[in-house]
Amino acid sequence: MKRMDRPQFFGKLAALEEERLKKALWNLYWRGTASMRERIEAELDPQPDRPKRQAKEPVLPKLVLSEVRDFVALARCGAYMGGDRRVSPRERTRWRFTFQRLVGDARAALQGEDVGDAAAAMEELIDLACQMKDHEYFRSEDPVEAARFVVSDAVALLWSRLRDQYGLSGFAERAAPQLMRWESRHGWTRRGDGSVNEKEVSLAGLLAQMLPSLDACIGFADYYLDALDRFARDSAVQPKRSWGSDTYAREQRTAALAEWHLLLLDKLAESEAEDRLDRLTDHAALGGPELVFLRARLAHQRGDVARARDLMHENLQRLPGHQQFLDFATAIGAPLPPHAQRIAEERARFAKLGGPHSTRSPR
Repeated sequence: MKRMDRPQFFGKLAALEEERLKKALWNLYWRGTASMRERIEAELDPQPDRPKRQAKEPVLPKLVLSEVRDFVALARCGAYMGGDRRVSPRERTRWRFTFQRLVGDARAALQGEDVGDAAAAMEELIDLACQMKDHEYFRSEDPVEAARFVVSDAVALLWSRLRDQYGLSGFAERAAPQLMRWESRHGWTRRGDGSVNEKEVSLAGLLAQMLPSLDACIGFADYYLDALDRFARDSAVQPKRSWGSDTYAREQRTAALAEWHLLLLDKLAESEAEDRLDRLTDHAALGGPELVFLRARLAHQRGDVARARDLMHENLQRLPGHQQFLDFATAIGAPLPPHAQRIAEERARFAKLGGPHSTRSPR
């Protein structure tokens, strides 16, 4: 059924009595999803517990950082899920207002001359938001959507201020480890849809705009490789986790950073910094099919077509339906494994008929 537009909807509402409007809203609130309930609650009670500062009162970066650290610590220890007297039941249901206020304070503090404490506060909030996708810190189906927090917007502001304050080298030193922690291939909301998800962009896309010259890209790549080296060294001395968990973590990390790695390949191939690509494609902190794909792309770039074909054949044996792998393998004439061949033929047949078919990479 075709949905009403705004004038039509408001026209229908105008004919309803107040009691019927309340009943309709109550049914929507009581029977709707948790996300819907959160949005209705936000409209009914939009003011946070703590009084707002006066418009002209400046924020104090040290105070903001202290408040942010307290909030993050309470969230990570489960205080907002219940069973902790440090957070009242009322505050547990209103956590998103506290989060939004702290984000606003951190943004305001970043406009100051010395961004050190403000940058640390925003980094803490972004770290928490990235972890919300996989951890139950708050009672919400999709906490990032509920908080209306666009991670990539916050990162763009933070990185631009770091670059302004510390120059390209200082920015790269700080941002490279953050890129490793924060980049997400499919965004930061759980459902992957909604108003927040629509506004998200990849962090690799942000860096493509912030590193326009080859020298800038080389400089950032060096700090990024150093960050990977430190991570690999730290991981080597940590207690081993369950069997296969380290391999899975490397694969997930490499998949999240795939767009950034391809950007480095495009920028650094056939330049005086091409040796960085060799370090990247053989790094101990990375692994999985996306790293094999990167090696195949680099081999093809250097004219070693046979190796590129072998690597893509290997990849498609593991992920026969990965559309990006299929496209590249077909382009370079790599032999397709039987299952991958059947998938490619089926998709080509659907495309010829104009029918729907999925080209989304399996994850």
